[in-house]
Amino acid sequence: MQLYALCDQTTLDKKKLSLETFVKLAYKHNAEIIQYRNKSGDEEFITSQLLKLRELWTKTLIVNDAFMLHPLCDGVHLGQDDLLNVDLDPDVAINKIRNIIGNHKMIGLSTHNKEEIAIANGLDLDYIGLGAYRATSTKEDAAPLNEALDSLAASSKHPVAAIGGVRFDDMFSHVRYSVISSALYEDM
Repeated sequence: MQLYALCDQTTLDKKKLSLETFVKLAYKHNAEIIQYRNKSGDEEFITSQLLKLRELWTKTLIVNDAFMLHPLCDGVHLGQDDLLNVDLDPDVAINKIRNIIGNHKMIGLSTHNKEEIAIANGLDLDYIGLGAYRATSTKEDAAPLNEALDSLAASSKHPVAAIGGVRFDDMFSHVRYSVISSALYEDM
């Protein structure tokens, strides 16, 4: 399983951590991917953070939601609502986004249940995020899947990233990426 580090700006601000500190932790734990998520920042601030991350991080960099900033990253991660903002038909939405960002960039999509995975299986995606695995402080409205996550992951034709409350010692049979956020900060 590969480590996928979620760099959440709200968490960085609460813990008074810099991007530099976060990236050092990601390298220390051999993360392969960093996703930068900022739900409240404006485009200028998010752009500046992505540019800093690009200087610090030599591996895969993903931006959450802001697919128009794809030139600064290796891909985008979208939530279910993000698709609806592009088009009500998920296939049309993903095709529009793919046309904007190109085939060489990654697209990930958050999923939470069997129905969303079934829809995702018909989409041009590089991976799905599935969760939340357990309760998490970075997404307080997420309903934990707990042990059902791994069996749900088996139904995905795309690689799966376990999201939400994942810890370093969690083991899954059908998951390629463990998305770590809060657990990464505990190592300080």
